[in-house]
Amino acid sequence: MIKIYYPSYPFKIREPEKDKEEIWDELRKQWVRLTPEEWVRQNFIQYLLVVKNYPATYIAVERKMRLGELVKRFDLLVFDNAAQPWMLVECKAMEEKLDSRVLWQVLRYNMATPVKYIVITNGGECHAFIRGEKDFDELAALPAYSE
Repeated sequence: MIKIYYPSYPFKIREPEKDKEEIWDELRKQWVRLTPEEWVRQNFIQYLLVVKNYPATYIAVERKMRLGELVKRFDLLVFDNAAQPWMLVECKAMEEKLDSRVLWQVLRYNMATPVKYIVITNGGECHAFIRGEKDFDELAALPAYSE
């Protein structure tokens, strides 16, 4: 497991309707519903930007992907310097357990969009994997963007 120390960030939060908070997504440049999963996603984005120095322009947030006949949405996809998919990140709500079901979900996404790195996180727990010759191997730390 990787320990993540999230940076302090002044998130913009509003409540346009009763009981429907929204958070400003700096990457998508729009207000999005503030769900428990979105809170994890926004904090992880800031970790990638501020702590790991990943370039904002190379991070795609919640985009559609085709998985056979199904249309799914990935949470985060980081591209390398050649604009090729490099890292796939699956975010879950903090209370959701990171089990084999979550890992298999992101591995299925990897079939549609092959990447070198896979990350799963629920905010408190984080696991990262690198593609090996036959399988993915767990990492002790997230890679620097320059790797």
